Amino acid sequence: MPDSGETATPQEFVRRLQAFKAWSGSPSLRELERRTGLPRSTLSGDLSHQRSRLPPLERVLALVTAFGASAEELARWQSAWQRIQMRQQSAEPPVPVSRPAIEPPSNAQDLWIGAGRDAEGVPSRVIRDGLRVGPRCSAAREGAPVLGVVTDDGSAQSGHLIDEIVREGARRMLAAALEAEVNQYIAELAAETDEHGRRLVVRNGHHRPRTVVTAAGPVEVTAPRVNDRRTDDETGERKRFSAKILAPWCRKSPRISEVLPLLYLHGLSSGDFVPALEQFLGGTAGLSPAIVTRLTKQWSDDHAAFQERDLSDRDFVYVWADGVHPKVRLGPAHSCVLVLLGVRLDGTKELIALAEGLRESTESWADLLRDCRRRGMRDPELVIGDGAMGLWKALAEVFPAARHQRCWVHKARNVANCLPKSAQPGATKAIQEIYNAEDRANAEKAIDAFARTYGAKWPKAVAKITDDQEELLAFYGFPADHWVHLRTTNPIESTFSTVKLRTKVTRGAGDPAAVLTMVFKLVESAQARWRAITGARLMPLVRAGARFENGVLVERTEVAA
Repeated sequence: MPDSGETATPQEFVRRLQAFKAWSGSPSLRELERRTGLPRSTLSGDLSHQRSRLPPLERVLALVTAFGASAEELARWQSAWQRIQMRQQSAEPPVPVSRPAIEPPSNAQDLWIGAGRDAEGVPSRVIRDGLRVGPRCSAAREGAPVLGVVTDDGSAQSGHLIDEIVREGARRMLAAALEAEVNQYIAELAAETDEHGRRLVVRNGHHRPRTVVTAAGPVEVTAPRVNDRRTDDETGERKRFSAKILAPWCRKSPRISEVLPLLYLHGLSSGDFVPALEQFLGGTAGLSPAIVTRLTKQWSDDHAAFQERDLSDRDFVYVWADGVHPKVRLGPAHSCVLVLLGVRLDGTKELIALAEGLRESTESWADLLRDCRRRGMRDPELVIGDGAMGLWKALAEVFPAARHQRCWVHKARNVANCLPKSAQPGATKAIQEIYNAEDRANAEKAIDAFARTYGAKWPKAVAKITDDQEELLAFYGFPADHWVHLRTTNPIESTFSTVKLRTKVTRGAGDPAAVLTMVFKLVESAQARWRAITGARLMPLVRAGARFENGVLVERTEVAA
């Protein structure tokens, strides 16, 4: 396969491109237009042996991709392009300009980047495209290009050059992606013409530049425009091109939107966002206090809609319930966040509800469960929770048909609290042998062995298991594929570990509504990454009343017509 090799000139680089094209079967310009989305005239010019300058990098990568290059080969072509580009820039003579045009700006943020100044005080290099980068050979061996920054007093410094390079690279890659998306859209609809044979979908210049806040910092984007003259047959309205990469309303990336509730929940006020994020993003476009305030208002509206949504169209087969105690004080002493998280009929997990509760009391849990019942929630088959008695009493009142499963992680902690430290490692191993037993009979034998070993000295520790034996072993009556999910409340614990780590104790009482809203946004962002439970195909059988013994299906209950 032809490679970029050690090409030193643009002519050699283009000849290697031509050889790569021949190796790939010499696809026609029409075929390359279909693969890359670039016009045939542009492709012909890029592959011309008369070309004296390098083609733009984004078009080179599009071509070698169309020729069948792998990811490693793409990286080699990009490296060769950058090497030749640097050599060309190093060989260019200084730009002749008059002294008023070359005076460095007074703003300390605007730096000349180059190889120093000549005898007349003129900066030796100024690179176009807004990224003023040049070689400096005084700090390294001769011929080795080194990037340097020259301030207005002639001194060199490192500054934030790497951030500028990253932002410039992000800007160029985003621009190339937007161009490729538009080109592909137009190419796919090239056959759409009017009665005169003219295309209905063509390019129409570019939109006005706008700044998008990304993880690399603020990036200025000039998105291409599309003139789509097709009409919808049903409505008669003009069809519109909608970019999937960068929506017209987008001013910040989803990652930036995700971090805002984390910072807000951590205690950062809306007025502190600008100075705090400026150090990391290199700018504050789109992150003014007013915008953050409007965003938090939208979060409150989203949370209110979530709390009132209809649950009758959702069938939760399993439900995890737990009271979470974040480090933000919710108001009254001993307040907590009551959380319900369910598994739907297709095996996917979903946040059902969350609310402020007092000491995980029966009344607090009953209020939350009654609200879910009012909105159409059915009795789940199994509810998994810790040892808080308020939950189980409320559950028996509101959802009496649901079976109970105690969390083994909470139970192991409770048992360990009744034992001396010297006995805790052995007891923990014995508890693991109980809930990891292959069937219920062996689990019961492990409980008997635990009672014989620790009952004489620490009867309270043993009683915590023997008194709740039925609730602790309830998971054996469900599919074995689901056991790993049903033994503990880890789905809630792992999700809310982020909340606990990113909050801190405040001096005064927090606003309960604001805290619940932020917790909701955190869980909502995490929910998109939740995985379905193992053995999701068995969920309809569980809901239909099929009977499982030791994880194996033994019969199916006849469902009345």
